[in-house]
Amino acid sequence: MRHFLTLKDFTKEEILEIISIGLEIKKNLKDKVYKKELDMQTLGMIFEKSSTRTRVSFEAGMFQLGGHALFLSNRDIHLGRGEPVKDTARVISSMCDMVMIRTFAHSMLEEFAEYSSVPVINGLTDSYHPIQLLADYMTMLEYDIAEDAVVAYVGDGNNMTHSWLMLAAKMGFELRIATPVGYEVDSKILEEALSLAKESGACIKVSNSIDEALLDATIVTTDTWASMGQEDEKEERVKAFQGYMVDGLKMCLAKKGARFLHCLPAYRGYEVSDALLEAHADIVFDEAENRLHAQKGLMVWLDKQRT
Repeated sequence: MRHFLTLKDFTKEEILEIISIGLEIKKNLKDKVYKKELDMQTLGMIFEKSSTRTRVSFEAGMFQLGGHALFLSNRDIHLGRGEPVKDTARVISSMCDMVMIRTFAHSMLEEFAEYSSVPVINGLTDSYHPIQLLADYMTMLEYDIAEDAVVAYVGDGNNMTHSWLMLAAKMGFELRIATPVGYEVDSKILEEALSLAKESGACIKVSNSIDEALLDATIVTTDTWASMGQEDEKEERVKAFQGYMVDGLKMCLAKKGARFLHCLPAYRGYEVSDALLEAHADIVFDEAENRLHAQKGLMVWLDKQRT
């Protein structure tokens, strides 16, 4: 049995296999061919952090695969209200076939997985957001921009940045990260990524210069400056991130024909200009849809590891 907590636990071949399954399922869906590969299975979805894309994609995806998804918020279960994580994990995993958790502390996810008898999926923690990167790389493959990619990530050194680090380290492409001073990536996670990059040949660069990162990049991406749970820091962060908005002028530094990605939700006028997002709306919203297909590929793949 395998869990999906971070991309560092997976090989390049496994990541590509998961995405390949997702792409096949996506094609079948477009052709109105429905294969109930998770027939009668149940996905428990624990949300300590709310989300539009995560809930809709997992719930719809499980239905399309012939299974059922249970939405469980803090109000619905005892987790965080006195019951130990390990007890909740034992109970829910005895009744569900798979569990997806979207939470704050990565340590909570790891503890749940340790005591779970079924696969656990990281729907997002403060440290990593690996399911988003499956969708991002699926999109890169579909748009034929994965080969020889030079990815520039601009913004906060957050869970998305950490996940880009792991994806680059596994897949072997060039990643440049530009963050404001004081908002750099976690040094331990960076060290892990640099170590993994030695095996894959990935080139990873971090700096505080947006211009350095964007110069001749083939893909530019960013994320919100203030994530959920950081609302009280918003004013301070807006000041610190001045000059880090990706707009048409900054995009001119990238290679001609470069594409822009965003995991959404996008706060136009902050991390990205409205005009730039609209100019790349085709790929950005295909990227959003690919959460559905990549996650279906992941769930089918995880299920196969048990048989």
